[in-house]
Amino acid sequence: MAITDMNMTVLWLVILVILVVIELVTMGLTTIWFAGGALVAACISIPGTPLALQILVFLAVSALLLFFTRPVAVKYFNRDRIRTNVESMVGRQAIVISEINNIEGIGQVNTGGMEWSARSSYHSIVIPVGAVVTVLGVDGVKLIVEERKEG
Repeated sequence: MAITDMNMTVLWLVILVILVVIELVTMGLTTIWFAGGALVAACISIPGTPLALQILVFLAVSALLLFFTRPVAVKYFNRDRIRTNVESMVGRQAIVISEINNIEGIGQVNTGGMEWSARSSYHSIVIPVGAVVTVLGVDGVKLIVEERKEG
């Protein structure tokens, strides 16, 4: 059974709808780029473009959309996202409750009423108990901190 041009257009439109539905359900900015590729492939299938070219255009448009528009979309869609759990630790101030010494592999801080293992962002710097530090990042279950400079 030969696939007609109309059947290919319908197939691309079905793929488009499936990809859009997946995107609406997940809201993960994962399939929308391929939906754009499916839309263009559906458009070029109408006049009877060969299937190989339709697939090539689908892949090329999807890749271009992913490469050029995803960074912008992620920036705007995730702008109002509330950081949770460990992500929210970055930028916080903490108090050193156990000397931080990377060479000995020791150190703890208290921030937000919780105790965390901590390491200095500078390998050879020892941060004393009572120092105020800023959380720069998280490595596993350890906070990476830097002593806050006064002034």
